[in-house]
Amino acid sequence: MSMTSTDSTTKPGDRIGVLVADDHVTVLEGLAAIIGRQADMTVVGQAADGREAVELWLARRPDVTMLDMRMPVLDGIGAVEEIRRHDGAARIIMLTTFDTDTDIANAIKAGAKGFLLKDAPREDLLAAIRSVHAGETSIAGALLTKLASGISSEALTGRELDVLALLAQGKSNREIGANLFISETTVKSHLRSIFTKLNVLSRTEAVTVANRRGLVHL
Repeated sequence: MSMTSTDSTTKPGDRIGVLVADDHVTVLEGLAAIIGRQADMTVVGQAADGREAVELWLARRPDVTMLDMRMPVLDGIGAVEEIRRHDGAARIIMLTTFDTDTDIANAIKAGAKGFLLKDAPREDLLAAIRSVHAGETSIAGALLTKLASGISSEALTGRELDVLALLAQGKSNREIGANLFISETTVKSHLRSIFTKLNVLSRTEAVTVANRRGLVHL
C-alpha cells in the first residue's frame, strides 16, 4: 500500500501536526493546502482510506487527525476506534457531508473530539483544529442542537425501525404487513407510534425526518 505524506515526518518548531484522510483527492488536497498555509500548522500525512489513515497515524503520531466519516477499506468511525485503542487521548475531528443525528452521535461515541461538515467555512475548519489541539471539543452549535433534538426524542423499537425501512421503500400498509408477517392493523399501530416519536403527521414527513436522522437511507 502506498501512503502519501509530506516530505518530512518532523514538525517545524511548535506547529500543530495534522493528518488528513479523505477518499476524494480534491477534498484531500484542498484540506492539505489550507492547513499547510497556516503559520502554526503543518500537514504530516495524507491518507485516502481509513486503513491508510491508521497506519499513517501510527507512523507519524499527529497532534490532530481529520478523518472523513465515509471512506473505503475502513470507515471513519472504525479508524477512530482503532486509533483510540492505541491512544485513548488521540485528538480526532470527523469530517462529513452529512449531519444526521446518528452520524454525529456515532462520531462522538467513537471518541471524536470534533465534528465538521465538509462545506464549513475555512475559518471554522482551522478554529476546530486549534480547539481540539488545545484539548477542547469542537462541534458547531447547530449540530449540537440537532444532536440534542435526536437524543431527546423517544427511541424507536426494532419493529418500528423495520416498518419505517419498508415505509421508506414506498410500501403500502398491506405490503409492510406481508413483509413482516403482521396484520395491517398492527402496521397502523406501529405507524401511529412512529409518527408520535418522530413528531410528524404524515408518511412522507416520517421518511424525511428518519432520513435526516440517519434512521433510513434513501
